[in-house]
Amino acid sequence: QVQLEESGGGLVQPGGSLNLSCAASGFTLDYHTVSWYRQAPGKDREGVSCIGGEDTIYYTGSVKGRFTISRDNAKSTFYLQMNSLKPEDTAVYYCAADRYARCRSWGVVGTMMYWGKGIPVTVSS
Repeated sequence: QVQLEESGGGLVQPGGSLNLSCAASGFTLDYHTVSWYRQAPGKDREGVSCIGGEDTIYYTGSVKGRFTISRDNAKSTFYLQMNSLKPEDTAVYYCAADRYARCRSWGVVGTMMYWGKGIPVTVSS
């Protein structure tokens, strides 16, 4: 069964850190573009970060310098290290992967095939 599963979310105080993981099963991440999205209450889903098969990386402006995306193809897992978290980072975070989408300096080009179910992140004191 092909699936992605997020872990590592939860409640954190402003200024704190979380490390989200996304584990793939039923397929390997080799040559896939992998990405993180988030959807805050009452807002549209936005792309947070992506990393391509050729290791091109993108971050949305509001997280640059605070979030770091990485991947470990051998473990079929990719990550989003989130530091200096702010209340406005509160959202449900989704991971996604696709063999043919591309990660460019301006974001993901193409449609992501595989999606996780989402994991909530709450930044609050």
